[in-house]
Amino acid sequence: MERAQFIEYKGKKIFVLDFCNCKPTEMQPIINECALQVRSQPKKSVYTITIATGAKYDLDVVEKLKQLTRENEPYVIKSAVVGASGMQQVLLMIVSNFSNRKFEMFDDMEKAKEFFASDRS
Repeated sequence: MERAQFIEYKGKKIFVLDFCNCKPTEMQPIINECALQVRSQPKKSVYTITIATGAKYDLDVVEKLKQLTRENEPYVIKSAVVGASGMQQVLLMIVSNFSNRKFEMFDDMEKAKEFFASDRS
């Protein structure tokens, strides 16, 4: 699935969730694929980037994202979000607080990938 896949960047394995311009009904398969793939990796081995540009959320999706981030926590080293603005940032704070995860915010994908490439975790 192109919207939920691992990429390699400068030696770092990064899982990308691409919600760009998605409607809430389109997000469930992406969330399911993320859960499946991330949880098949060793603990504390995955970097994640979520592309939020133009995505539309509803309460059901927010609940699913809260569950996803909490259950993926043991496998994730660091997480980034690209393109979140306005209400998306508010929802991201809710998900972050619920899951006890921090999300680095970036305007574009290249900056997010570079952030992970320079990480020494």
